Amino acid sequence: MDAQHLSKRLAMVASFVPQGARLADIGSDHAYLPAALALAGKIDQAVAGEVVAGPYQNMANEIQQSGLGGHVIPRLANGLAAIHPGDHIDTVVIAGMGGTLIADILERGQKQLAGVQRLILQPNVGEPRLRAWLQAHRYQIMAERLVKEDGHIYEIIVAEPSPVPFRYSDYELQFGPLILEKKGPIFAEKWQDYIQRQIAVLKQIAAAKQPPVAKMEQLKAAIAIVKEALADD
Repeated sequence: MDAQHLSKRLAMVASFVPQGARLADIGSDHAYLPAALALAGKIDQAVAGEVVAGPYQNMANEIQQSGLGGHVIPRLANGLAAIHPGDHIDTVVIAGMGGTLIADILERGQKQLAGVQRLILQPNVGEPRLRAWLQAHRYQIMAERLVKEDGHIYEIIVAEPSPVPFRYSDYELQFGPLILEKKGPIFAEKWQDYIQRQIAVLKQIAAAKQPPVAKMEQLKAAIAIVKEALADD
């Protein structure tokens, strides 16, 4: 993968970046995403943030070698601290991290989110926790996608500030309010795999000399909810 050839996952993330956006890509790794968008003429300017010195230096080198120094600005910073007031960022991407970590980054960087009109988030795990944060801070989910790549299934969540309060059910927080509207084969594969893994755990703990009854009931309830979601497809 490089700036000319994004992975399927990052290409889907890129598809939600508005034309002419001023982008911040947090945890940008090699800055492939902002570089690809800049080369395509889709964004005006981007900040690429990295918290670790090694990846930051790699990213800075990639940007320089691509001739994009005037369009993509590398920053060594923790989370949204990579965004400066003069950047006038309107779109933030955080991809390839756990949902809890993404929520923590958003929580710590609320000041930098002033003026941001779109969040494009791709959690690897912990999607319900991230959706709960968005709801609590009035970011309404405008689009959701499932994408499968190299045997992994990823969720992409696009959210925008809402002027009015809204509420998602626990069911919607778990599965995604917009994913539930379409579902499809990737949804079925993701959650059927989840059921198989939970059944394996259930069998393992049931074989214990003193099976943890409360834990078993919790697992059975979780499996039942997923089966319900699959049955509604």
